[in-house]
Amino acid sequence: MSPDSKELIVDRFGVFLGKHSERLKVSLKGEVLEERPFYGLEHILIASGGVSLSSDLIEECAGRGIPISFVSWTGKPYAKLMAPGLVGTVKTRREQLMAYLDDRGLKLARAFSSGKVRNQASLLKYMAKYRKETDPELFEKIRVAAESLEDFSRRIEQVEAPDAEAARQEILTLEAHAAKMYWEAARDLLIPEIEWKGRETRGAQDLVNSMLNYGYGILYCQAERATVLAGLDPYAGFLHADRAGKPSLVLDLVEEFRQMAVDKAVFGLLNKGVKVEQDAEGRLAEASRRTIAEKVNERLDGEEPYEGKRHKLRTIIQMQARRIAAFVRGDGGDYRAWVGRW
Repeated sequence: MSPDSKELIVDRFGVFLGKHSERLKVSLKGEVLEERPFYGLEHILIASGGVSLSSDLIEECAGRGIPISFVSWTGKPYAKLMAPGLVGTVKTRREQLMAYLDDRGLKLARAFSSGKVRNQASLLKYMAKYRKETDPELFEKIRVAAESLEDFSRRIEQVEAPDAEAARQEILTLEAHAAKMYWEAARDLLIPEIEWKGRETRGAQDLVNSMLNYGYGILYCQAERATVLAGLDPYAGFLHADRAGKPSLVLDLVEEFRQMAVDKAVFGLLNKGVKVEQDAEGRLAEASRRTIAEKVNERLDGEEPYEGKRHKLRTIIQMQARRIAAFVRGDGGDYRAWVGRW
């Protein structure tokens, strides 16, 4: 992990995290592996089993507003430690819940979904632009697919209904058709050595889907932190249906960032032939998880255009969460999804 990163990822079994003066200390069997000042640290991600934390460290992180997230070896978030004060806002959450019942919820659901599909088109264009000379036939195929995705995005933006609940099924149907087209095109853009049948989510054990799911887990933690700091309820979404224990708003916000934060990182690793391995049980090897995490965080620390300036992608996620909060409160204009350039 880069010492300049605002996120610390712990992915080694048996590591101990403690506090030493104004610094976080990472050690393994008594040997200090790394020390980081708390200043500038925004998030700790525990991505391995067998990791221990001292109560002093937890207290320090709580006092500084540094969340500690835990994800499984598949990338599924399963726990988070944070100070109670970070989730103590009321006004924004009241408006967020009421927004679900009027046109604010509809506008947000359309924006999340259309933004996702538009970013899918942008990533396909980015991946295909070097094929114009080397493989004109494939380039033309991807160009047509990207244009079709942009059309799906426009159709999603035109869905009319009184609220998000009434519009959800129509939006999700259009999004599903777009997703099928996107993943088929993305598969065609992978090097021939990569054998991949296509996108699967739950229970997927093939290499490509495992890499994507692990990367999404890292992104989920980033988006959850952003929603909480914006004063939002991470479990009260607009596009994703309510279900006990399901952080629907986090999943909503993640949609517009999947492609440029994770898909781009994973496809880049695969097409460059970077060695990524699984163990006998089909789990990503520790070194491979570290490689994926480093690449996704490299993308999150990369600068992208946003409102006339350039910001780190992880900062844009936070800004978008605040935009959601401002929109439901009526403090700003309509919420617009972030769309990456290709």
